[in-house]
Amino acid sequence: MSLRGRNFIDLADFERFELRQVLDTAHDLKRKQKRGEPHELLKGKSLAMIFMKSSTRTRVSFEVGMTQLGGHALYLEPGGTQLGRGETIGDTALVLSRYCDVIMARVYGHNEVMELAKHATVPVINGLSDLLHPCQIMADMQTIEEHKGNLEGLKITYVGDSNNVSNSIMQGCTIMGMDVTIGSPKGYTPSDEMMKRATALSTRYGTTLEVVSNPSEAVKGADVIYTDTFFSMGQEREKEKEDALMPFQVNKALVSKANSEAIVMHCLPAHRDEELTSEVMDGPHSVVFDQAENRLHAQKAILALIV
Repeated sequence: MSLRGRNFIDLADFERFELRQVLDTAHDLKRKQKRGEPHELLKGKSLAMIFMKSSTRTRVSFEVGMTQLGGHALYLEPGGTQLGRGETIGDTALVLSRYCDVIMARVYGHNEVMELAKHATVPVINGLSDLLHPCQIMADMQTIEEHKGNLEGLKITYVGDSNNVSNSIMQGCTIMGMDVTIGSPKGYTPSDEMMKRATALSTRYGTTLEVVSNPSEAVKGADVIYTDTFFSMGQEREKEKEDALMPFQVNKALVSKANSEAIVMHCLPAHRDEELTSEVMDGPHSVVFDQAENRLHAQKAILALIV
């Protein structure tokens, strides 16, 4: 079954075999890129990139990826478009669809990317919203396969503030057969709605999903430890939140409680020695820069398959 013409907004919209197709394509395109083999699958195609939030990895990986695929990417920010002057998202989507073959949006509210998809007549990719970060988790699963050889049967533990990254982990990793544990303090756990949706996926795919309030207990038996910044972009720093999350810092002591060959992941940018110590981030368990690289390859796969 082809993914051509599909939006890539929410991993729960896809079957396991479809996400498998994305991962296999990502591995293949990475091999081609490393060997210097041309793979201009999107020659003559254009990607409109809407950035409501600033970015390093998302912008560079999509722009370079589109170039490597033989296409062209256009960087659009609200201050430089009519979105900043009050044009509706729907009207913007209709216009961009007349010019471009695919739209990627990095937004604040998830409703914004949904509104784009509602009106666009070309595929829309969620480059990040306050609810979900599907492209990141595809790159993450590609990275896990590179280091572990497979996904099914592995345990991934996310520790820290539950957010868009952990929401997509609960979806994507569950669909692909991984057991998922969320280690978060009270008040910073996934929403009831996200737990309901992820639990349904877990039941369907025969995996386990749990939320644990003790970080040491959460990482016990983990093959993958994952964390993210305590304060997402646009959030004000709060001492109460920092105090609640510091016990969930990924440090050498916490890593020692997981499986001995566990890998440590962070979607970046990291606040070193806050949610993740530099000792661990630069140490032998860390694969954070492999993750960052794989944003390029995973997103190229998504683009190639839907366009």
